[in-house]
This record gives sequence, C-alpha cells and structure tokens, in this order.
Amino acid sequence: MKVFIGKLTVLLILVWSSLALAANGDKFVFLSSTIGPIDAGIVSTLEDQFEKDTGIRVRHVGAGTGVALDIARKGEIDLVMVHAKSLEEKFIADGFGTERIPLMYNDFVIVGPASDPAAIKGEKSATEALKKIMGKGVKFISRGDKSGTNMAERGVWDKASIKPEGPWYVIYEKGAEGNVATLKYADQQAAYTFIDRATYLSLKDQIKLVILVEGDEALINYISLIPVSQSKFPKVNKKDTMKFVKWLTSPKKGQLIIRDFGKDKYGSPLFFPNSMEWQKVQKK
Repeated sequence: MKVFIGKLTVLLILVWSSLALAANGDKFVFLSSTIGPIDAGIVSTLEDQFEKDTGIRVRHVGAGTGVALDIARKGEIDLVMVHAKSLEEKFIADGFGTERIPLMYNDFVIVGPASDPAAIKGEKSATEALKKIMGKGVKFISRGDKSGTNMAERGVWDKASIKPEGPWYVIYEKGAEGNVATLKYADQQAAYTFIDRATYLSLKDQIKLVILVEGDEALINYISLIPVSQSKFPKVNKKDTMKFVKWLTSPKKGQLIIRDFGKDKYGSPLFFPNSMEWQKVQKK
C-alpha cells in the first residue's frame, strides 16, 4: 500500500507540473514508463537530449508495465514505454493507445548463486532451466506483479507447461518496486531469479549472483512505445508526443543514443536500437 501511495503521489506531482507547464504555454510530454529503462538511466538520457534538441520537455512516471498502462488509462499520460506484448495489444484494443511502435530491446537472463544447486549453468533452453529449478525445489524469486518482466517470466513457465507453485517459488512482496529491488532480494536469499540484463549489469559489482542461462530467443525483451489516443483523451499532447516518437525512432537521433548507451561504463550496450527506421538503414 505504501508503494502504491508513493507512486500515486509522484504521479499527482508530475501531472500537476504538466498542467502548470501547459498553462504557461510550455511544450511538455508526459511519459509512463516501465521501471527497467528508468533504473538503467536511459530514459532520462533520452529525455534530456530531446529537450536540448527541441526545447520540448519530457517527464516520466515509472511503474511495472501493467501499472504503467493502468496509469495511462486515467488520461493524464501522452505516451507509454512498455514491454509486455499481450498487455500492450489489449491496451490498444480497448481504445487507449494508437499503435505499438518498436523502440529497442535487450534480453532477460536467469541468474543464481555461483554454486548453482539446480545445475542449470550453460543450459541453452530457458524452459529446461526452469524445469530443473522446479525439479530440485531450489528457491526462485519472482516479481509477481504483472510487470513486463513478470509477464515474460510467466511466458517461459507457460512454454514449459509448468504452473510454478510451492515453497520454493517465492513471490517477492515488494516486486512492484522493480527489477533492482527484486535482484537485490534474490541475492540476499541466494536464490534464482529472472531479470533483464541491463539491471544485472548495473548491479553485478554489488551482488554475488551470476548469469547462468542466456541466449535463448525466448529471453529477448522488446520495448515498445504506444502513443495514448487523443480520440479517447482530447487533452493528450499528440503534436509534441509524435515529435518525441519521431526523434526516438530516428537512426540519427534516439537510436544512436540507444546503440551506445552503457558502452563506456559496462563495455557493452545495455539496449539495442530496434525502430523500423533503424532496421531499414541496417538493411541498406
């Protein structure tokens, strides 16, 4: 409840700021984003550079994908950045969003203690790895909050035809706080968990857990943009929102920042550009 109240307070503050800016005639885009890219720092980096280039301010509120979309359903958001295809499609089908626009991707990994009690290290199949964890009854931490990460994790369990339950499968009570909090808790518990690579890389020097399973196509994490429907909510700032979308998806603007983000600090990028415009350029 405290987490929810905290997020609601932040939302109200940002909405008030948005309305105040609009009243003063300033250009403003309000983004509802999944937590992972925010924690990684890429959302603020993109917002700041866009403002420098255009003079248009972008501010965000962060939550798991399910909650981020629910916030947008209230009509105070211009754009969402999320990563759960089934939830995104429903959001659009219900008339709240206009279209899914590919932006970037990274991948999920399965991490666990170096001792690897379930013996999953090097397993090429994420589903087989989860089967081994269940079979050994080794503790596994799940966000359990209908976030994009949680939905992706559940998708792999479904693919394995397994409904995870039992004392070994722990739903973290503070999972809604995001991947950073979940990964730190899994580390404290010396447990396995399902996490995005960007979060792992940002914390790897602070934790003991190691990457044990990676590279399965089922672990690719696609992140999309969805403009909120102005037909549904007339006060949506469609004009500046679409300028931001065009900038984010441009091979010479946002996509270049995405391509290079994290290289200096981690030795490899945390995300990979994936807009349609970027893909066209790569094919030439």
